[in-house]
Amino acid sequence: MAPTHDHPGDTAAADPIRLLAVRDTPLSVEEVFQAVGDPSAGGTALFVGTVRDHDGGQDVAALGYSCHPSAEAELRRVAEKVAADFPVRALAAVHRVGDLVIGDLAVAVAVSCPHRAEAFAACRRLIDDLKREVPIWKHQSFTDGTEEWVGA
Repeated sequence: MAPTHDHPGDTAAADPIRLLAVRDTPLSVEEVFQAVGDPSAGGTALFVGTVRDHDGGQDVAALGYSCHPSAEAELRRVAEKVAADFPVRALAAVHRVGDLVIGDLAVAVAVSCPHRAEAFAACRRLIDDLKREVPIWKHQSFTDGTEEWVGA
């Protein structure tokens, strides 16, 4: 008998982690969204982080991301924990590294679940844990000549 997904505690038969990457190439919202499509999911939450022109009251001139070699393994660990703690049908997360400009996509994550409340909660946990636990660091240069590292 095929597994059903009528109850929030059911788990999908296949690995719900569909896409994980740390890339030095532009990110695609469409790729992330498509990766989490699942016929048993009634809700999909997508978060996209973009490079903004200011931070902490200062104007940003340039921004770059770098990462530790373990970043993708840590991203997988974070994703597996989210998939274990929520009724995730599909999950995707990609983060950009390298030099970015204002408006570039820095990170995109998406989660699909049976219901919207679960999808929102799982997506929130995924981005929060990614930012807190995955060794990716942001280097910002400001228009006044100062700079800072974030997450290092």
